[in-house]
Amino acid sequence: MSIELPSSAEVIIIGGGVMGASTAYHLALAGVKDVLLLERETYFGQGATGRCAGGVRYQFSTEINIRLSLASFPMLERFGEEIGQDCSYRKCGYLFVLTRPEEVQIFKENVALQRSLGVQTIWLSGEEVRDVAPNMRFEDALAGTIHMDDGLADPNSVVMGYIRRARQLGAQTQTEVEVTGIEVISGRVSGLHTSAGTIRGSAVVNAAGPWAGLIGEMVGIEIPITPIRRQMVTTSPLPDLPQDFPFVIDFARSLYFHREGEGVLTGMSNPDEKPGFDQRIDPAWELIAMEAAAERMPMLEHAGRLNGWAGLYEVTPDAHPIFGPTAVEGFWIVGGFSGHGFMHGPIAGKLMSEFILEGKAQTLDVSMLDLARFKERRLIHEYNVV
Repeated sequence: MSIELPSSAEVIIIGGGVMGASTAYHLALAGVKDVLLLERETYFGQGATGRCAGGVRYQFSTEINIRLSLASFPMLERFGEEIGQDCSYRKCGYLFVLTRPEEVQIFKENVALQRSLGVQTIWLSGEEVRDVAPNMRFEDALAGTIHMDDGLADPNSVVMGYIRRARQLGAQTQTEVEVTGIEVISGRVSGLHTSAGTIRGSAVVNAAGPWAGLIGEMVGIEIPITPIRRQMVTTSPLPDLPQDFPFVIDFARSLYFHREGEGVLTGMSNPDEKPGFDQRIDPAWELIAMEAAAERMPMLEHAGRLNGWAGLYEVTPDAHPIFGPTAVEGFWIVGGFSGHGFMHGPIAGKLMSEFILEGKAQTLDVSMLDLARFKERRLIHEYNVV
């Protein structure tokens, strides 16, 4: 089946995950009729977005990440009303468990910052951690934090909700189209080459997630986004798992658990993972991660493995995203969220529409998250990355 693309578009978006879908919707909502979204996979949202854990949290260590959450989550709250699609936003709470003294002091400072911005995170003693998670083994917990408005949402529903509404508003979206090159004339974008032909356009948004660096190379720009594999497993039903089980993070181990159906989804970051685009499961690491999970949650010893998969984090040197224009006129970027892109996707797309149409982000000042900060050494480090 041949794919017919328009010969030109006012704005061309590369990448059909949550960033691209949200940007397409918000541009169309703002009245841009000539928006074209391209995704190389067979379905939208099957890259990094579709392989994430779906977490949504306010608990970050920097003001800008907290403000991104404060701006994004109300959009998830009204997603059904605005978009006409239930995104299964469920506030089960995030419980960070701290087992090292150095973590305790840093998290105390993080909680103070969160509260100063209106995020009422609760500080827990080690004993209170064990009370909140009685089905888990946390004898070594020194302290913890929990915010009950943190939780989960469904990535596929968010992506497809935005895609459907963008189409209704006049945007064009196309899967199975790979971008092979971008034309730059006199320092500005003039179009791009794809597996389905050439498209003229003076505005291109790089929303390619872990592959954003490769797209940047097409215009001669270095984008410090590194793909890092992360993998997770879901289990068979666990009858003793409480209905109100929170999203639990053993921070020192980057080990996490949350309810998935009648079972649990669990994963653990591999500190020795090498950068790359491999999304196959590493069976040896899965075994290590499952053994660590069973140590913390003994009931997993009686659970079966239901499913497992791997996805890619898009990591920047300071674990913060990149927003806005670049040195090539008309070439924009939104990416590098370092494992928390899905939750900030709603506001990110709105901010990108403001960048493109008004020259700067209006809803939230993200000027400090520009691409130039890496060369200018203006990095802002995020501590709460799992």
